[in-house]
Amino acid sequence: MQSVEAAAKAVAARIERLATERVPLAEAGGRVLADDVGAARALPIFDNSAMDGYAARSAELPATLPVVGLVAAGQVMTETVPPGVAIRILTGAPMPAGLDTVVIQEDAKVDGSNVTLPASPVGENVRRAGEDIAPGDVAVTAGTRLGGGALGLLAALGRVELSVVNRPRVALITTGDELVDVTTTPLPGQIVDSSAHMLGAMVTAAGGVPSYFGISKDDPISLAAMIASAFDHDAIITTGGVSVGDRDHVRTALAAAGVELELWKVAMKPGKPFSFGMNGRVPVFGLPGNPVSSFVVFELFVRPALLAMGGAAVTQRARAPVHLVRGYRKQAGRAHYIRARLERNGEYLIAHPHPKQGSAMLTSLIGCNALVELAADKTEIQPNSIVPALLLEAV
Repeated sequence: MQSVEAAAKAVAARIERLATERVPLAEAGGRVLADDVGAARALPIFDNSAMDGYAARSAELPATLPVVGLVAAGQVMTETVPPGVAIRILTGAPMPAGLDTVVIQEDAKVDGSNVTLPASPVGENVRRAGEDIAPGDVAVTAGTRLGGGALGLLAALGRVELSVVNRPRVALITTGDELVDVTTTPLPGQIVDSSAHMLGAMVTAAGGVPSYFGISKDDPISLAAMIASAFDHDAIITTGGVSVGDRDHVRTALAAAGVELELWKVAMKPGKPFSFGMNGRVPVFGLPGNPVSSFVVFELFVRPALLAMGGAAVTQRARAPVHLVRGYRKQAGRAHYIRARLERNGEYLIAHPHPKQGSAMLTSLIGCNALVELAADKTEIQPNSIVPALLLEAV
């Protein structure tokens, strides 16, 4: 049984980035940039005014000067500006040639066609060409998930098409004779397949495209056939049947489908019965049947793998030290992952564990924004101890 750290490294070592495609800028939102994008032009393209005010020569100030023209955004003053005058200028307008400072209108005193301006240093309230980014600089680096800021910058640079990494296509297969679809009212002994919907949402959030293959009965032959039918996808996730019970057939089915098993069981709680294998270039993740166990295993192993396949530069959740408000006892040998709600108290993060920590307690995931990590060798954690936590959301 491997440690969480060893298992994570084993999975990461087998994951490869997917191929790329070119998409229009308008369709690139949420995609991961495949290559660095350099700036083909300066931003701003020209010196311009950062404020409404009066453009002048710094060396001539303070002074009362005649206002001999106006330039607004979208206009260019082509005529030469003689010494000893000011130009009324609006935000975003190109700086007239020869003028090097802008006095904001609140600091100017207007008297008819003249304006009195205080001293103003060279470059005051002027956006210089290339001040934001110079030609040849890297504008957005490979591995960046393209949000509004990145897309705005790339649009300003005139990029109408981008190279992005393909989204991982992920097949979801759930197992269990007791499972029924969400549209079915469960009979005694049956339960609704909740994991498919939970994991589908998590795959999407990790940049993947989920494809639900359905529920396989606890039969190794039909399960192997279903797994084999999904090898045209980039990754496969199964849930349930990975333990050692009489009806746990995933291990047999994986072998029958041609999956080379590389990992079986991890020293963690919840999520111990986790398996991982490969069929050629296709990773296959065998998650536990209990939904909370699947949630935790997905966060630790599957999410980073899908992000890496999708080309993301950052694949790991942020970790932070937190104050655990109440004590906790456990046996040595397995790392525990406690669902908790974090609150900020000044510079500290306070972790409030959910009162229900059972691996089938779906309510423990509601309001949960962190997984508190308790190391495998720990047995008793005192109240208000400082422990690490994976941040599922910004706090």
